[in-house]
Amino acid sequence: MIECGFFIEALDSIRSAVFPGLLPPAPHLVALLEYAQQGNAPSVFLRNFQQVMYRLLITNPPWLAPNTVKKYYAQVLQCPRCKAGPWPFLETIISYCLSRDDTCHPLPGPVLPALLHFHRDLLAFFLKLFQGELHSVTTGEYVLLHGSGVSQALASGSLLYGSFWTVWERSTLLSSAVKRLTQLLVQATAEDYTEGEDKRTPLMVDTLVDLLSVVVEFWCQHHYKLNQHLVEKGLNDLAEHFAVLSQDVSAVVLAELVVKIPSTRLKLVMADAIFRNLCCRNASTVGDEPLSLKKMVLYYLPALETLAQSPSGIRLRTEPTFHSSTSISTDCGIQSTSVRVNESSLEKGNTLRGLNRVNAAGETLLHRACKRNQVETVLQILALPGTDVNIKDHAGWTPLHEACNHGSTSCVAALLRHYPPPVVNNQVDGVSPLHDALVNGHKDIAKMLLEHAGSALLRQTDGTGRTPLDLLSPSQRDELFHSAQVGDSALRKKATRVLNLPLLEAGSTLLAHLIFSYQLEKGLPCHNQLSGDKAHSLGHRLVRAVKKHSLQNVASGWTDQRAVRLLEDTKTLLELGRGCYLGQVSQGIKECKGENTLFLMEILEDLKWRGEELAADL
Repeated sequence: MIECGFFIEALDSIRSAVFPGLLPPAPHLVALLEYAQQGNAPSVFLRNFQQVMYRLLITNPPWLAPNTVKKYYAQVLQCPRCKAGPWPFLETIISYCLSRDDTCHPLPGPVLPALLHFHRDLLAFFLKLFQGELHSVTTGEYVLLHGSGVSQALASGSLLYGSFWTVWERSTLLSSAVKRLTQLLVQATAEDYTEGEDKRTPLMVDTLVDLLSVVVEFWCQHHYKLNQHLVEKGLNDLAEHFAVLSQDVSAVVLAELVVKIPSTRLKLVMADAIFRNLCCRNASTVGDEPLSLKKMVLYYLPALETLAQSPSGIRLRTEPTFHSSTSISTDCGIQSTSVRVNESSLEKGNTLRGLNRVNAAGETLLHRACKRNQVETVLQILALPGTDVNIKDHAGWTPLHEACNHGSTSCVAALLRHYPPPVVNNQVDGVSPLHDALVNGHKDIAKMLLEHAGSALLRQTDGTGRTPLDLLSPSQRDELFHSAQVGDSALRKKATRVLNLPLLEAGSTLLAHLIFSYQLEKGLPCHNQLSGDKAHSLGHRLVRAVKKHSLQNVASGWTDQRAVRLLEDTKTLLELGRGCYLGQVSQGIKECKGENTLFLMEILEDLKWRGEELAADL
């Protein structure tokens, strides 16, 4: 019938003969698929072909069948003309649905509605098949004829694994096929929200997000027990790759995309990479240390303020610029200093030699310049694009810590006037920059810090529980109170401004889902874990340890970084319960009526409540 051109009759004959254990000849289905792709098949044929494929999947699922069935699916699910394997065929399907010309061979054009719907159904079929394989591996239902259970060899022989990874790529998540799938997802996302488009891609974006999530989950589950570090590196590489590809996509669009990701581990790394990239695009640095609860509340929350005050409709340039002007405050008043930094000055000048070198203590040139009060060097470094003003040495000290410790008043002023400004409430073993300045008798620097950050700094306690005011005599405290009031007044004027609500909402969405996914994926201690035999519970031990000793002393000698991270998160949760970190959220953001920002505030309040509960259970 196929040779005589009776395709509809042949398909009806095949449809009535699909039963468990009975597979129609693969060449027949390939011939029918080729006929469907020519663009002349009637709608009833296209619909019946999809029904045959789904019935075939239900009666003969490849994950519950021998290898011969998997080879059968691999033979059918490829381009009937090119016959290059499942992934090139899947790539062609996606490209056709996105009206792209990069298909394995030319397809009928312009895009035919019936053929477009047919290819979307094929893409959905691929997704269902891969979801079935993932579910079977997750639940242990992936079986052979002579036994059951999941093995590494069996998972490696799956259709999904064979479609997205060659034999030489299986040790990396970011294979060429996964890279291409990520690129197609970015293209679909950008087209979905482009003005003037006819909006044909919303379902495509959802399907591609689900497909990428299935691919990532399958690879991670296959490798996690063997090499957890390999899985973490693969996820981070994929997230960074996506962030680079999507730099020209609106932040609002990317935030909505993150919400759609069903995989928790993929959502975590994607939200983190996109948020950091968004901060970089808006001139805010957040540091490159591993993700933790402390990093989110110490660095990401202040970055949210920068997003809120970013002028609407203006996108800052991301390419290098070699001109900068910085003003510093001295005892004699305000002095404006313009510093020109170009490539020749970096090559010929002696001032910035060794910019990227660190000494045995991990100190950068910026650290050393702040210790020596070399303000000209500090200004030149701050003028360079990409300078991390919060960079830490091996002990955790930032350049601001060093400047406050050594009385480098001009350097402190330069750091505080830099955009974005440094984090002023960062503590190392309980020592904040304000503590550092007061302990060493630099009261002028202390005033400068308080005028910059307000009275919230006065509530910080060091490792022994002392506030900054405890370090002064009663007669000296009035001056600090006055400086704190000046800072509070300036912050109130600044805090009421939300200049870019869409960007704030996008950042709030990313940060909210980042915190939520972090809790699900990494786990945070809660007061319920302290119930029962409290004295021997892990949560009780962690809370008791970090309340009595410094984190470095408790974790000394620990080799499992997951345990160290859990200890750090426990300490951060307790600090949140005492009201730390949340004071840096401006009143303007707290009073913002944006739905996503309100949701983020609720999450932060919940974290604070959990910290209070942990402390109260001891």
